[in-house]
Amino acid sequence: MLYIVPTPIGNLQDITLRALEILKTADIVLAEDTRRTKTLLTHFLIDKPIVRYNENDERSAAHCLNLCKTKTCALVCDGGTPCISDPGWKLARDCYAAAVKVTALPGPSALTCALSAAGITGGAFTFLGFLPRKTGKINKMLEAAYALEKPVVIYESPYRVIKLLEIISAALGPDTPVIIFRELTKVFEERFAAPVSVALENLKKRNKILGEFVIIINRPAVQEPDNENGNF
Repeated sequence: MLYIVPTPIGNLQDITLRALEILKTADIVLAEDTRRTKTLLTHFLIDKPIVRYNENDERSAAHCLNLCKTKTCALVCDGGTPCISDPGWKLARDCYAAAVKVTALPGPSALTCALSAAGITGGAFTFLGFLPRKTGKINKMLEAAYALEKPVVIYESPYRVIKLLEIISAALGPDTPVIIFRELTKVFEERFAAPVSVALENLKKRNKILGEFVIIINRPAVQEPDNENGNF
């Protein structure tokens, strides 16, 4: 049995009662990073065996699948919902192929958190997650997604966010409106809506860039006028 268990993306109070119950009753917790998961479980006074799940390692993947065949396993990632730009989808696929039951719990996700607070659409969007590292591939993905005329959602690390915004500016134009979220649900959470050129200028002035980013590329027709000065 495999449970896919979302965990907080920042604020630990965002964990659900059902997620806590599954983590308490599961035989084993499968984790992206055992140290971070240990910290989470300790905070909630949960003592369970933790096994690292590395879907890029055949031995690790096979071992975790075998555990799911005989034990009740709870899969978690470092924060948010497993399988959504995080490890897990291959294990879910392999469990289905092996006739192992898979149950997913609803819960925290940076994607839905950012979209719900963006104030742009309650309808369709395109989610690209973390983009590849090569500029050419990024350009092709951005242009294809933007051509659909729906908001485009991207995840990015603090180490590559400036490069990504530069690519967006070059590929789609410096006036392309973006909505940027940093450190969602945490103490220093920020939301910033402005043309991508203004966002770049703002971030380049910072001595240090910290936190994970969710970037929403908006359509010019629905650009927010209230943050044109680009102030966080």
